[in-house]
Amino acid sequence: MLLAINVGNTNIRFGVYEGKKLIAHWKLATNRGWTADEFGMYFINFFNYEKLDISDIEGIIISSVVPPIMFSFEHAIEKYLKKKPIIIGPGIKTGINIKYENPRELGADRIANAVAAFEIYGGPAIVVDFGTATTFNAISSKGEFLGGAICPGILISAEALYQRTAKLPKIDLAKHGTAIGRNTAVGMQAGIFHGYVGQVNYLVKKIKQEMNEDNIKVIATGGLAKFIAPEAESIDEVNGRLVLEGLRIIYEKNRNEA
Repeated sequence: MLLAINVGNTNIRFGVYEGKKLIAHWKLATNRGWTADEFGMYFINFFNYEKLDISDIEGIIISSVVPPIMFSFEHAIEKYLKKKPIIIGPGIKTGINIKYENPRELGADRIANAVAAFEIYGGPAIVVDFGTATTFNAISSKGEFLGGAICPGILISAEALYQRTAKLPKIDLAKHGTAIGRNTAVGMQAGIFHGYVGQVNYLVKKIKQEMNEDNIKVIATGGLAKFIAPEAESIDEVNGRLVLEGLRIIYEKNRNEA
């Protein structure tokens, strides 16, 4: 079995694979204060709950955008899972040509998403990842990661509106068919939802123009993809497990060097 892990700013996502089949997946809130033993107990409890044998894990691969958590996290894996993980970073084979000016600046999750998109859907493609930040990632027909755009995530935008204004309330995200809210809460929800849909559509249109290729597939992923994608006509498909699939593919390219 393979354990694929994506450490994000808000959540840590886990996927257990047998070959190409995802047999279990779950997520954990990203807690920078946890010790290696706390992470270790979490691993053991979840595997026991799913009736999976930790000793059956043959490999582990991690993408992370949270460096402060990694010392405890890696220590937990080596102590409790008895494996040394592959960590996405310089020197890892991905199968795509990264055109970023400084590849070290590029988030490992964006690399994994690009790898999965090109492998599953081919190129050219655009991946829109609705995470803590929303990222737009352009992949050419030749399998080149061209770059992209980074925006505040939907939840960050909603939280900033509440925190930086004196009279606006804290709200939950909600969809509204109208953009004309008849009270403050609905007006805020409409502005965030429809404003974000418009942002996605415009940025996808702009990126497509700059890519200058035909038949560009647009794939949405991330925790809030299903919230925005149904109203964003620029999005062709939603794949919530894209980053885990990318990690599986990258592991297969590097497993002999683990």
